Amino acid sequence: MDRAQKEKLVEELGQIFESSGVVVVAHYAGMTVAEMQDLRSQMREAGGSVRVAKNRLAKIALEGKPAASIADLLSGMTVLAYSEDPVAAAKVMDAYAKTNDKLEILGGAMGETALDLAGVKAVAAMPSREELIASIVGCIGAPASNIAGAIGAPASNIASILSTIEEKAA
Repeated sequence: MDRAQKEKLVEELGQIFESSGVVVVAHYAGMTVAEMQDLRSQMREAGGSVRVAKNRLAKIALEGKPAASIADLLSGMTVLAYSEDPVAAAKVMDAYAKTNDKLEILGGAMGETALDLAGVKAVAAMPSREELIASIVGCIGAPASNIAGAIGAPASNIASILSTIEEKAA
């Protein structure tokens, strides 16, 4: 890698550290290419990405960025998982680490907040952005359906009362 390529990589990593909602750092020693491809595809489906970069270049890219607290985690064979959704990358990494012993989550960062292993697991347990939106829409829609039911109920009650009166009269 020549100097220009390294500068470009540092710039790309800097953008990742600045714009991501969450960055998760893990060791991947012993993982096969197929396992790494599986992790990458799962992360893509969730809206995130996986990146392997030289630790020295990643530390340079972290300087002055909100996620600078993860610089201490960058040693050995590390992989970076990141997503704009503050929960997606943590969910995928946590789920994958449960099925593959070779992936060891070290920690991460959520903006300026440093996360240890327990912090990443706590973030992974949170509902995703889509789940939150669905629950908010459900809460907003529930009163409307209750109003519609309340408006429709008296009419059905009146109809049943009228039919009962008609049967008695007959």
